[in-house]
Amino acid sequence: MNERANGRAGGGRRVAVVTGASGGIGRATARTLREAGFTVVGTSRNGEAGETGGGSGFAELDVTDDRSVRGLVSDVIAQFGRIDVLVNNAGAGLAGAAEETSLEQVRSVFEANVMGVIRMTNAVLPHMRQGGRGRIINISSVLGLIPAPFMAVYAATKFALEGYSESIDHEVRGYGVRVSLVEPGYTRTGFESNTQWGETPLPAYEEQRETARKVIAEAMRTADAPEVVAETVLTAVTAPAPKARYAAGRTAKAATMLRRLAPASVFDAQIRKLNQLAK
Repeated sequence: MNERANGRAGGGRRVAVVTGASGGIGRATARTLREAGFTVVGTSRNGEAGETGGGSGFAELDVTDDRSVRGLVSDVIAQFGRIDVLVNNAGAGLAGAAEETSLEQVRSVFEANVMGVIRMTNAVLPHMRQGGRGRIINISSVLGLIPAPFMAVYAATKFALEGYSESIDHEVRGYGVRVSLVEPGYTRTGFESNTQWGETPLPAYEEQRETARKVIAEAMRTADAPEVVAETVLTAVTAPAPKARYAAGRTAKAATMLRRLAPASVFDAQIRKLNQLAK
């Protein structure tokens, strides 16, 4: 039978762990994988699935806490005997001029977006290596590929995730484990309302900061649905020969093309135009 349709490989029903699954991309991904035949364990910091949380189970997980991560992975293996897929989706947003952002805010976002992924990956890799197979999907962003004025720290976490993911894929590929990046553009997830802003707003950036708010708000009005990203995750999980990265949605694909093909001066000018910055 078709692997994509029934989530089966190696003679058993495959088990997927999806972090940050109480809403948005995580919830859509949990639902999509479940409908494709996977046993899914979704996680959130409070262990609540939300009104339409998708998955075969739901668990409490704080990706910034070593004990929480180890406990979750141990519990899933004890209950289901395996973890075949890890989707690292949990994370945090941060906007505002970099100069306005406190070091504590920077540490907090890196802890969730980068260290959280590393914790989860390190926790599942021994099991996946021993089993000789596994897929790790890291939810990055188009902002891991292009500059993001007034979201510099957030973009830095995604750039870090890109380098980490592509590098570790080469380390573990010989053990049957593959690591892929899924790179959404703006997605209707509540990101705008849940994003924190710099703690020390400065008058020098006030006008540009408000412009940045408007740019983000406008982008969210035409953003992709989370299901677009979820389908891309399913493609990455079930591909016989997975790629290193998958652009998810029209904005991400356009930005990827621009980054790859445009001359540096044209690319730079386009970034300033898109963000409504003076030439």
